[in-house]
Amino acid sequence: MSTDELHSTARELVAPGKGVLAADESNPTIGKKFEALGIPADEAHRRDYREMLLSTPGLAEFISGVILYDETIRQQTSGGSPFSDFVAGKGVIPGIKVDTGAKPLAGSDEKVTEGLDGLRERLDEYRGLGARFAKWRAVIEIGDDRPSSYCIRTNAHALARYAALCQEAGIVPMVEPEVMMEGDHSLDDCRVATRDTLHALFDELHHQRIDLCGIILKGNMVISGKDSSQQASVQEVAEATVTLLQEVVPPAVPGITFLSGGQSEVLASAHLNAMNALDEQPWELSFSYARALQSPALKRWMGDATNVEEAQKALYHRAHCNGLARYAKYSPDMEDEAGR
Repeated sequence: MSTDELHSTARELVAPGKGVLAADESNPTIGKKFEALGIPADEAHRRDYREMLLSTPGLAEFISGVILYDETIRQQTSGGSPFSDFVAGKGVIPGIKVDTGAKPLAGSDEKVTEGLDGLRERLDEYRGLGARFAKWRAVIEIGDDRPSSYCIRTNAHALARYAALCQEAGIVPMVEPEVMMEGDHSLDDCRVATRDTLHALFDELHHQRIDLCGIILKGNMVISGKDSSQQASVQEVAEATVTLLQEVVPPAVPGITFLSGGQSEVLASAHLNAMNALDEQPWELSFSYARALQSPALKRWMGDATNVEEAQKALYHRAHCNGLARYAKYSPDMEDEAGR
């Protein structure tokens, strides 16, 4: 992929009215979700579930790309088509999660994401399997003396190394430094942690010569901790998030796809809508949701092929809501039984 192609792919991923479906849960993670609903946590059901999601009629109206897991990108649909070819044929860009998870950071009680060993070769393979973008997630926790500059800097360095290898392979890197919602921290605590994390990230991206026009930032919103007694309003979250991004994110970045981070599906859509209702920004403000897109569909599907149509209606509804939020045209009043 040439430089021009990297740039055009990045822009396609944040095309107006669209966002990214994150369907890259690891086998243990999706297994826990299945087991909680009484769905067998085996490969066949994982494949069937992801085919149900990706074959949703009209999904490409609001979904520009999908992040796949290693198992999925090697699987085929029931019709015998590789999943990457299947989604590409529908006008959706296939992507791939390439990190191997957050592990204990030596000398600390924090975490660092691993997966750089052998990444160059894996990216070449994924490119051959059809992936046009990739994702790497770092975990930044807020708490007593956290996040430390050591944790922030170590994760930023790994994210930048990953991004450099992606661009070398002709793959758009989605860089995801997630400041977690878990905890009782305030909106301002999240703002400070997010600011420090993004400052370190873009410093590392600069030093490692990353072409910012060919990346996507997947970021958290500036939001109160889940257990905080003072929950910021939708408008406060929107204003705090966009103000911080204006201070830190270079305008060369094509777009920011927000993660939902454990928010309800309705709240995630409302926050995105409020951000897009503010003054025009130099980058697209989009979404890359997993649970906030998938949860209603999963609860309707329940591992039963007879429920596929209803599950797909639920996914389409959530994708539509977030597509409207890209234009600041979403309202919780639009919710109905299809999306709950």
